[in-house]
Amino acid sequence: MKRRILLGSTLSLAGLSARAQPAGWPDRPITIVEGYPPGGVTDLASRAVAEPMSRSLGVAVVVENRPGAATSVAATYGARARPDGNTLVMGTTTLAINQTLQPNLTPKDPAKELDAVGMVFRTPFILHVHPSVPARNTAELIAHCKANPGKVLFGSPGTGSVSHLALEMFRARAGIDIVHVPYRGGAPAALDLRQGRIHAVFQAIQEAKTTLSDGGTRGLAVTASAPIAGYPDLPPVSATLPGFEVFFWQGLFAPAGTPAAIVTRAAAALRTATDDPVLRTRMAEQGVELVSGDAAMLRAALADDTRRWGDVIREGNIKLE
Repeated sequence: MKRRILLGSTLSLAGLSARAQPAGWPDRPITIVEGYPPGGVTDLASRAVAEPMSRSLGVAVVVENRPGAATSVAATYGARARPDGNTLVMGTTTLAINQTLQPNLTPKDPAKELDAVGMVFRTPFILHVHPSVPARNTAELIAHCKANPGKVLFGSPGTGSVSHLALEMFRARAGIDIVHVPYRGGAPAALDLRQGRIHAVFQAIQEAKTTLSDGGTRGLAVTASAPIAGYPDLPPVSATLPGFEVFFWQGLFAPAGTPAAIVTRAAAALRTATDDPVLRTRMAEQGVELVSGDAAMLRAALADDTRRWGDVIREGNIKLE
């Protein structure tokens, strides 16, 4: 009897262990679903971490682009994939924005439909202006906008983008009357800023650095809480508007219900990639700060931005045109 009990207990423990650590994973190529077209910064980051993850896991890690519906196409595909670790999805700040701006899109509740694996990168924005604008810092820009209500044109890559929501938050906190000019992407907004057709933009470093470096635009501030590498002379917007902080982030998720052991191993492979000093330097040159962030950091970013941008969208009555 004792032997049977002991044997049964041993088998039960073995069964639990097998469920906690699925045997043989990974045993075939892993697909990371990317919500943006090839060539952009998110795609660049996805492919950059896929290579060292492949080396860590011993199988090919391939990136599959599924753009569309504000990254909802990719996120939905990832959320509905089998939770076996063979399909992962890169999510971005748009997961947080969509919940309020486009509640008809799926996944409707990313925090429940996707399991966080880890943060990949986050990037602040630079507030820069056309040289014709007589402002040299955030306070002077606010004063200029107040002296010219309804005349200062702020561009963005499109309605509902992080850049757009940043300027809406700026408008509300500074108490200014500015005009939003949406574009179809950051490149045309940067071009029109250079040519003086618009006056200011909150823009990702990757999009702003060319015109900043050649004097086509003038940087005023950054949306991080402190000066950033490469732009040590630009103070944070929060020095003038306390608490003003904006980042665009990208993180790796798995379908909800993926075994914890798989998520943990995928997270370790991702951490190896984002900690690699050579890769970090190479990505920094592209304006991307890889983050050695765990699942908790990614969950917090999703929750914080869902609340922050939800408030901005509701208070500004922002709707897609």
